[in-house]
Amino acid sequence: MAYELNKNEKRAHKNIVDSFYMQPSILRVNNCVKKNGSSKSAWRKVFNELHNIMNDAKKDVEKILGKRKKAGKIVDVKQSIKSIAGSSFSSLIVYVFLNNKICGNIKPYIFITSKKSEVANFDKIATINVDGETQKPDCDLVIHSSNFKKSSNRSIILSLKTSLRERAGQTYRWKLLMEIASSKNAIKKKYNISYDTKHAPYVCFATVNFYNEINQPQQRGMFKFFDKAFIAKDINKNFISKLSDIVDFVNKTL
Repeated sequence: MAYELNKNEKRAHKNIVDSFYMQPSILRVNNCVKKNGSSKSAWRKVFNELHNIMNDAKKDVEKILGKRKKAGKIVDVKQSIKSIAGSSFSSLIVYVFLNNKICGNIKPYIFITSKKSEVANFDKIATINVDGETQKPDCDLVIHSSNFKKSSNRSIILSLKTSLRERAGQTYRWKLLMEIASSKNAIKKKYNISYDTKHAPYVCFATVNFYNEINQPQQRGMFKFFDKAFIAKDINKNFISKLSDIVDFVNKTL
C-alpha cells in the first residue's frame, strides 16, 4: 500500500521538484526508475546512480545558469556550480528517500529532513559541552522516527560530501568526541566534557566521491569511525556501503 506524504514531506518534495537547478537531475532520476519498471526495486537502486546522474546533469545545469547569468540573476557560473553541487546531493537523497517511502520501501514512521527544527530535542542530542564551550556535528540531513514503541528512540545524523578533500574529517571527529562524552574515562574528566542525552544519534556519512578518493588509506580509515558510511555509486567495497543500503539501515535501526 502506497504511503501518502505528510504536510512537511509534501512541501520538501515540491521544493526540490520546483527548484530550477534540480530539474535536470530529477528528470534523470525519474527516467532511470522508469527504465527499470518503476518498481520498488528501481526506486531503491537509483540511490546508487546519483553519482552518474549528477555528472550527466551538469551540462544542463550549466546551460540554465548561463541563461540566468545573461538575465543578470547570477555573476559567476563556475562558482554557482560549486555551491549547487552539495545542495543538489542533499536534495536528491531527500527526493529519492521520499519516493522510496511512498512506494513502501521505507517504513511510514521514518522521516528525513534538512531542517533540524523538525526533529524533537535535536539541539540536545547534537550538543557536546567542552569546558563551557559547545561542539556540534557537521550535519546535512537528519533521519528520525516516530516509532515510540522502540525504547532507544534514536535518530541518524547524516553528513554529506561530494568531495572528501574538504571538511571530511569534521563528522568523525565529533563522533569520537561523542563516544568519549558518553562513557566514563580520564579524557572526559581532563577536558571537562559533558553530554546530556540518553539517546545519542547514529552518526553516518555519505559521499558522491567525484574525485575517486575513497581508496586512499587515510579515507578508508576515516570511514571506520562512522556507524555507517555510504557511497552513491554501484560499487562493492568492504569499508563503505552502497547508498541503496540506507533503506535497510534506517528500517532496522529506527
